[in-house]
Amino acid sequence: MAKELQPLIDTQISVITNDGRNIIGILRGFDQTTNLILEECFERVYSVKSGVEQAVLGLYIIRGDNIAVIGELDEELDSNLDLSQIMAPPLKAINH
Repeated sequence: MAKELQPLIDTQISVITNDGRNIIGILRGFDQTTNLILEECFERVYSVKSGVEQAVLGLYIIRGDNIAVIGELDEELDSNLDLSQIMAPPLKAINH
């Protein structure tokens, strides 16, 4: 999977981890085990009672064995979302 990430270098991506976190940042690097280095990173925290909150993380490393999904983020579409109006339960952790 690691070689498929090369075109995503220097673009904003969304990562969903095995424990249900949604982390967004600019992909700066990766290795053969899909460990990721993200810059200008933040986590979207979902809630059924309030809108989506964003927690700033800064420079962040995600271990490859903790990644469930990686996807390119459409920045134009994302900037038009009103996150304060989006309410959803947090994702559940993946059980192996």
